[in-house]
Amino acid sequence: MNWEQLLSLKRQGDNHKRLRKEQDETRLGFEVDYDRIIFSSAFRSLQDKTQVIPLSKTDFVHTRLTHSLEVSVVGRSLGRIAGKKILEKHPYLSEVHGYQMNDFGAIVAAAALSHDIGNPPFGHSGEKAIGEFFKTGGGLHYKDKLSDKEYQDIIDFEGNANGFRLLTASRQGVEGGLRLSYSTLGAFMKYPKESLPKSPTKHIADKKFGFFQSDKKEFIQVAQELGLVQTSAGASVSYSRHPLTFLVEAADDICYTIIDFEDGINLGLISEEFALEYLIKLVKNSINTKKYTSMAHREDRLSYLRALAINTLITDAVRIFVENETAILAGEFHVALLDKSDYKAQIDDIIKISIDKIYQSQEVVEKEIAGYKIISDILNVYTKALMNKKEGIASNYDKLLIKTLPGNYKITDGSAYDILLNTCCYVASLSDSAAVHIHNKIMGKQL
Repeated sequence: MNWEQLLSLKRQGDNHKRLRKEQDETRLGFEVDYDRIIFSSAFRSLQDKTQVIPLSKTDFVHTRLTHSLEVSVVGRSLGRIAGKKILEKHPYLSEVHGYQMNDFGAIVAAAALSHDIGNPPFGHSGEKAIGEFFKTGGGLHYKDKLSDKEYQDIIDFEGNANGFRLLTASRQGVEGGLRLSYSTLGAFMKYPKESLPKSPTKHIADKKFGFFQSDKKEFIQVAQELGLVQTSAGASVSYSRHPLTFLVEAADDICYTIIDFEDGINLGLISEEFALEYLIKLVKNSINTKKYTSMAHREDRLSYLRALAINTLITDAVRIFVENETAILAGEFHVALLDKSDYKAQIDDIIKISIDKIYQSQEVVEKEIAGYKIISDILNVYTKALMNKKEGIASNYDKLLIKTLPGNYKITDGSAYDILLNTCCYVASLSDSAAVHIHNKIMGKQL
């Protein structure tokens, strides 16, 4: 892979190449990507989607929205610092093509901003709930109507694949979705493969999948334009990651490691003394002890340690990225950046505590159980109504249900896969509160 191709400003539908030197410096194409994402309805819905604590009524707990904004800020720093070093190493990118370090920051920031845009309500349990409905629940009987890959798309419903669909899918009068630059789409594509085969290698890019069968053509178009290394062709398609994807992933890893931990402290799930001890281990080489001990309030101490920890991990992630640039460009770097961090032991300790004290806390488990029931019930009534309409046997109740759907989710003239996937994407588009509200309506609990 080469940086000039990887930094493509081309958008879906373009008939000509967009040159960096011809860009308006007051509003670069990469910055337009950020604007389009932040003004999209899909992004706004993240304000009421779970990050860690589902349906939390506490002001200081992060939602998907605040998490995504923070990941974007960290991603921008990672991109700028790494970009500066890449341009120093490859000066022709700046001298001949006009690329600047801020371009790298803008691409990573935009991709990071959208990294959770396709996630369903109720956190990762929402993805599992959608899959379980078709794997073991009321949607199992649809299996015979789908190909193996189509069925896998649904039983392993993946927020990353849904995100790619949201960013690129055309609708009537809106070609190419948000029409983001291919470089931003490439950096967004964390798992550049289809749903089957599952985890064919131990490469981090093969851990999950990144596009549905319905979006395969658009995915391949982006991958080929960027010159991503194709790792599998024919019956199964996969590519290496865009190099900047590693920085997007690092930004996410840094934020959920540090900030989910902070949420656990604020919620009282982790004691302050215990938690601060672990954070201090991470920043022991940069902490100003005198400054730290002078802080009278817990939130100030915690904010100080958080800032130091994030800065420490940003610096380390960039070091790893630059040291391994050649392998990354060749598609031969197989792990997340932080897996090679000098602070991996400290990171693992923090994540272990977060899993035990936060992710598996009674509050989280109980609300995830409720989320499973809510999602299953919504899928049950809407898939039945839409499939009945397709087969010409829709009841009056089915017709009433379909009337409640947004226009682009009412379509039933496609294949069974199109209808079922579209319904999954509708459920995924709902915020936590909207899902509860709709569930109450269809269960007759609210008029």
